Parts: sequence; structure tokens; C-alpha cells
Amino acid sequence: MLGRMYDGEVCSAARTLEIVGERWSLLIVRNAMFAGMTRFTEFQRSLGIAPNILTKRLAEFVEAGIFEQRSGTGSGHPEYRLTAKGLDLEPVILALTEWGDRWAAPDGPPITYRHTGCDGKVHVRLECSDCDTTPDLAEVTAELAPWAYELKYGQPASLQ
Repeated sequence: MLGRMYDGEVCSAARTLEIVGERWSLLIVRNAMFAGMTRFTEFQRSLGIAPNILTKRLAEFVEAGIFEQRSGTGSGHPEYRLTAKGLDLEPVILALTEWGDRWAAPDGPPITYRHTGCDGKVHVRLECSDCDTTPDLAEVTAELAPWAYELKYGQPASLQ
């Protein structure tokens, strides 16, 4: 079985996968974000996830600050509410959905995300922070920060 940690990686994508990369994780976040689910029974019923797995995922999300657990109103059952950190996963969910719509949905997109202000479709878009253009993939490079280079290779970037 694969481990959860990517100790040899100096990469924010790897760190993110350590938190939300396990099976069911992003579906739980998706259901909280877009279906308004807050209760254990709602997540369990909608996803068909085993209760022990859901218990573990929710506890890990609370520990990571993705959800906060609140005492439920009326029923006494706890509620799980997305935090600002959890809500920041919205573009991740949308990007994965767009990829799935293109490559894994032979009958077409099963869900469309819409802007409530005008009813337009919402898409994730790459954008350069300096010139506001949408670069082609060939125009995007990855560059290690000097501290990350030293951590990964054991020497300052200036010695490369």
C-alpha cells in the first residue's frame, strides 16, 4: 500500500496531496462546498463511503484546518463546516472537474458549475499575474525557490 507522505518531494502539490489526496477526500469537500452538506450522515449517504473511512477523513480534515467541527443545532450531531482554508480548494475541484469533463465523461459533463450572478458557466483559467494573459502550456515553467533547491539538493542554488 502506498504511503500518504511524500517526504522526498519539495513541492506544494505533493504537500497538498498529503492532505487531500486520499480516496474520497475531494468528494467530501465537493459535497460540503457545492451541495451544502455538513453532517456525517449526509456525506455517508450521498457517497456510500464506509463509516470508518469517513470518520477518519473528517478527523484529518478538522486536524488540518479544512473543516471545523461544530455542535449540531437541534439533533446534537456534530456539523462539519468548511473553513477559509477548505473553501480555497474550490479551484482545485473545478479544475479536476474540467479535466474529467474532457477526458473521463464520454456522455458529456454530468455537472455544470454556474455563476449565480449571470448564470454563465464557471471555468478555471491560467493567468499571468504581470501581463494578465492566458499563457500556453509551453510558456509555463517551474522554478525552484532558492531555499527549496538547497533543501532538495543539499547545496545553495548559486552553486548549480
